[in-house]
Amino acid sequence: MNFKNFWSTDLRSSVVVFLVALPLCLGIALASGAPLFSGLLAGIVGGIVVGSLSGSSVSVSGPAAGLTTIVAAAILDLGSFEAFLFSVALAGIIQIILGFAKAGAIGHFFPVSVIKGMLAAIGLILILKQIPHAVGYDADFEGDESFFQPDGRNTFSEILQAWDFLSPGAVTVSLLSILLMITWDSQRLQRFKFFRLVPSALGAVMLGVSLNALFNYALPYFVIDGKHLVTVPVATETSGLSTFITFPDFSFWRDPKIYITAVTIAIVASLETLLSIEACDKMDRSHSITPLDRELKAQGAGNFISGLLGGLPVTSVIVRSSANINSGARTRASTISHGIILMLSVLLFPGLLKMIPLSCLAGILIIVGFKLTKPTLFKEMYRRGMAQFLPFVVTIIAVVFTDLLKGVFMGILVAIYFILKTNFQKAVIIVSSEENFMIRFTKDVSFLHKNALRKALEKIPDDTRLLIDGSKAQFIDEDIKEMVVDFTETAKSKNIDVELKNIDIN
Repeated sequence: MNFKNFWSTDLRSSVVVFLVALPLCLGIALASGAPLFSGLLAGIVGGIVVGSLSGSSVSVSGPAAGLTTIVAAAILDLGSFEAFLFSVALAGIIQIILGFAKAGAIGHFFPVSVIKGMLAAIGLILILKQIPHAVGYDADFEGDESFFQPDGRNTFSEILQAWDFLSPGAVTVSLLSILLMITWDSQRLQRFKFFRLVPSALGAVMLGVSLNALFNYALPYFVIDGKHLVTVPVATETSGLSTFITFPDFSFWRDPKIYITAVTIAIVASLETLLSIEACDKMDRSHSITPLDRELKAQGAGNFISGLLGGLPVTSVIVRSSANINSGARTRASTISHGIILMLSVLLFPGLLKMIPLSCLAGILIIVGFKLTKPTLFKEMYRRGMAQFLPFVVTIIAVVFTDLLKGVFMGILVAIYFILKTNFQKAVIIVSSEENFMIRFTKDVSFLHKNALRKALEKIPDDTRLLIDGSKAQFIDEDIKEMVVDFTETAKSKNIDVELKNIDIN
């Protein structure tokens, strides 16, 4: 490891990722109906274990909001958290098997326009979901990404509801935190070594804690109380960590629900990981390409260990990964260090963590979200044409109003439409010179190109000569050959002289 780079970039990035991961780990555990420490433990395992085994320099793993509904339903269905942990460990084994089976190749089929749309959508969701926390309304859990919420409200109605519960202290802290981070990261201040070494997110947290201490001393009406501060489980002196560590119950091995849950977690976690890794590779300044099969094995090892120790399932997560990249991370040391910091802070300094206002962390996450969905990104995609822009926009809308996997799937369908349309247009071309026409197959043609060929043949007028050239195609489907034969017979009545080149119709 290059210690110079570590102290100047990776350690700085790890602190930012830690501050982003802390509320998300706790919020996802709360929403899943699992012990709070299970979310923290998943974050620690995702950082240290997956970070050590992964081939990505910048990806960060931990509990994912996309699995919240699956986790909550599985815990209820299986009847105990210990039984669920058994499924998590099994899911890890399945992911390792998928890695050895080379299933990571699936990740290469995600179009760039869809990946960028997914990133922009996550950025928008972050901003929208953090607005209530920024004004002091913390009814919804941190890390929620779903449009329709369990309480009957949705993302937009939650924002409207939040205005009825404005906290002047929370609004002050979130706004000043955002302003501080923007100023801190400006070119004017980044010229100074202090501002390059100390992350702006840490400065924002220190500001938030200090302001709340000032409110407590001089402005009681502005004080941010306990329910609007970070909540961290604390071990007692007598019980220690044994209070939090939960082991899986292997006696459920006869229950088929265990295996159904394990397969479900393995598939969803693997897909979310592959999507996140593809996005990370696009954002990574070093333009590295992560070996996806190795990533599946690393995630599998992480889920196996997380399940054995009492943690939630882990995946590679866009929010933490993008925070890591935007903070200048260069190596896996950042990911691993954030896991170590998370572990040490929870074990040694839980009291300090409980002083951090949620509105301050909301300000940090809003900045992270804005960096994912900058207006320049929309302008760039628009300039690339509708074939890129429409899948991009559809992915954003679908992810915001449904969930990550459904949104990406819809975006892929739109991207496939444009791919097929372009393919059809270029596979069959027609050129003419006076009474001479030529239809050329520029690539292999199949039944999918029947419509394109039919339109080309309809353009051939009577009393002309036509050459159908298949020399560029190594494969011509039988359906295409049949159309050519049928047209050859019909052409006789229209006085069209048809010549075939490199098309075997016998």
